[in-house]
Amino acid sequence: MSETKSTDNTTENSTPTNFIRNIINKDIAEGKNDGKVHTRFPPEPNGYLHVGHAKSICLNFGIAEDYQAPCNLRFDDTNPEKESEEFARSIQEDVSWLGFEWEGDVHHASDYFDDLYNFAEELIEKGKAYVDEQPAEDIAKNRGNFQEPGKESPYRDRPAEESLEQFRKMKAGEYPDGQMVLRAKIDMSHPNMLMRDPVLYRIRRLHHIRTGDKWCIYPMYDFTHCISDSLEGITHSLCTLEFEVNRPLYDWVLDNISAPCHPQQIEFSRLNLAYTITSKRKLTQLVESGKVDGWDDPRMPTIAGMRRRGFTPKSIRDFCAAVGISKVNSVTDMILLEDAARNDLNDTTERRMAVLDPIKVIITNYPEDKEETLQGMNHPKIEDMGTRDLPFTRELYIDRADYRESANKKYKRLVKDGEVRLRNAYVIKANDAVLDENGEVKELHCTYDPDTLGKNPEGRKVRGVIHWVSAKYAKEATVRLYDRLFNVPNPGAMDDFHDALNPESLKVIKAMVEPSLADAKPETCFQFEREGYFTADRYEHSADKLVYNRTVTLRDSWSDK
Repeated sequence: MSETKSTDNTTENSTPTNFIRNIINKDIAEGKNDGKVHTRFPPEPNGYLHVGHAKSICLNFGIAEDYQAPCNLRFDDTNPEKESEEFARSIQEDVSWLGFEWEGDVHHASDYFDDLYNFAEELIEKGKAYVDEQPAEDIAKNRGNFQEPGKESPYRDRPAEESLEQFRKMKAGEYPDGQMVLRAKIDMSHPNMLMRDPVLYRIRRLHHIRTGDKWCIYPMYDFTHCISDSLEGITHSLCTLEFEVNRPLYDWVLDNISAPCHPQQIEFSRLNLAYTITSKRKLTQLVESGKVDGWDDPRMPTIAGMRRRGFTPKSIRDFCAAVGISKVNSVTDMILLEDAARNDLNDTTERRMAVLDPIKVIITNYPEDKEETLQGMNHPKIEDMGTRDLPFTRELYIDRADYRESANKKYKRLVKDGEVRLRNAYVIKANDAVLDENGEVKELHCTYDPDTLGKNPEGRKVRGVIHWVSAKYAKEATVRLYDRLFNVPNPGAMDDFHDALNPESLKVIKAMVEPSLADAKPETCFQFEREGYFTADRYEHSADKLVYNRTVTLRDSWSDK
């Protein structure tokens, strides 16, 4: 449904409003941009997208959906040194997986290299740009600081014709890398350091993933971005708050060229998530140093990693909606993201039983040759999800944590000479425990009450309910228990963020699980009863090799630490 007004702090389709939507509503009401809205999402293909990008994706594409407007996907591919087709493909896949569609074909800043070059010549001809032959070190030194104005380049007042000739020679490849640059001619005493004659073009002989070796000069981000927005007819250029300082340059470039339109740049606070980092540079370090198993490691805050771990598109969109849009920088607690996953998965996932730390149970009064097929509900509250078969045999597995030789009344599981109900099955009593050479329980001998299937025993109270699997029919599964990658709330603030890596962020165990879990397709998520939510690994899970990743526990375990 399209949004057209905001009179009670909500839009017509009950979408919570924010300051950006209020600006858009005002622009529409005043007829600005002929009442049109056009947004864009412009990532650089130099890494995988992370949870911070998810916020921007949901904002830009969400506005487009609500206003029935287009949103472009555009790659800012002006730095060939760090960009790749792999990153470009992953970005497209992430946006689609989150449930969004971009307008038309994918756009690239490189689509506009000819236009950008022509606009640069226009600035030179107007006396608004010049070719500077100072070494890069001198340019940086002469820019000054916040207390002192910069020093003008000795090339600043060279004739436009001379700069134009030099710029064309730069384009023709007549100079080596770094020998000269094209700079905007603005104000070397401007309080905004970015406005002190910023570099617009530099010489870099790098092979480009789309244009090959056609260009040996490449435009800078601040010159490229605003012009790309203008050429695409973007109305509202939404970016994170650190680009607020870039806005004067964004406007200056468009004000001084024959731009087809002048989009409005609006900044919002970026997503800062506790116990993680969202710096592409630092994430790249984790990947390249082997601290994680690639960009899609389920411990990574990348969208690909979150997907592989089992987060759903809806849970990520709900999380971004809960975080909201503002101009105030803050840190979001990881619990908010994990709860978004729990809330979605609780309603949508089928239940299964999986014993993560198995000990064998022998029901001594159950016939050795007897087998039963019991029924378990796939969801305790949603009958339409149906039921599943549960093979029941004389030998079972239960979790080691579900048995103690003795315990107080608060312990609602199996104890010596005590009774407990097996989920969807019978009540059993622990009679004896067989210990190994280390004194650990190796095997339990129990008896069952055949009159307790689907009903409580008469005249006595059972401690609680535990899960189990048949030893004969259970399947072995590799289960990865993922936790937070860092053990401090703000690892990015440390001198070396590697020191904050959580050594317990991954535990790999062998579990015994219901046989039906072998039939699950990759990326299918289940609630392992009493354990948490687990997802069949996207790449490694198969019927012959069961691999499940823990998405989240059933409840937050960090608030107790």
